[in-house]
Amino acid sequence: MEKAVVNRSQARCNRRRGAPRVAAAMPHAHRRIANALLALTGLALAFAALHDAHAGTYKWTDDKGVVHYADKMPAEAVNRANVELDARGIALRKTEAVATPEQIKAKYDDVQKQRQASKEREDIERRDRALLSSYTRAEDIDLAKSRALGTIDGQLQSARVYVAQLTRRQQELLEKKIQSGAKGAPPAVERELEGIESELTKTNALVAAKKQEGQLVTARYDLDKQHWRELQAQADANVARERDKETMNAVSSAQLGGTPPAVLPASGRR
Repeated sequence: MEKAVVNRSQARCNRRRGAPRVAAAMPHAHRRIANALLALTGLALAFAALHDAHAGTYKWTDDKGVVHYADKMPAEAVNRANVELDARGIALRKTEAVATPEQIKAKYDDVQKQRQASKEREDIERRDRALLSSYTRAEDIDLAKSRALGTIDGQLQSARVYVAQLTRRQQELLEKKIQSGAKGAPPAVERELEGIESELTKTNALVAAKKQEGQLVTARYDLDKQHWRELQAQADANVARERDKETMNAVSSAQLGGTPPAVLPASGRR
């Protein structure tokens, strides 16, 4: 009993001693809460200021050329080119207009034309290189033309001989048919005449085609010869230009080094 009284007395003393500490700790907790609220308020104000500073103003032009400003692009103008401005009117971002199907097709066609033109230029350059590498003289082109025309002439000669043979046989059969009189020519003669007529038609068409081919071959080799001369003249001019450039560089280097450039005597010049 006596021990219990002592414990309660001790507890009351302990509570009285701790009361000032709790009371002192309460204002400190309030200050921390207040500081936290102030910090949150500052952050909120900072975010609001940042949002206001970056709040977008959109600028765009309609079909009539009228310039519009708004804080949001209207639905009917979302596909138009526009510029987003900040609060000071400085451009933040530029958006290009959305291309229409017609514009997309036109752009595609333009790209295809450029590719085709590039391919044609490459083909021309390849043919030019092949032409220059195939012949060293203009006379070589004439020789190649003669060989090609000789082949065609041989084919024409063979076709003409065949036509002469068919014509001669045709005349013989026609004479037999005339001699047959009213009873008519035998069926075999008629069939052979029909076959000869068909062969003559095909062979005469071949002769006409070979004549046209000879004309085309002549024109092609003549054009190749003319173009080869142009390409060769251009190549010679490029070589001469490079040679002159090297000579000028050598002269400049000699002058800078104090050594006079070597000059060939008149008798030694070409």
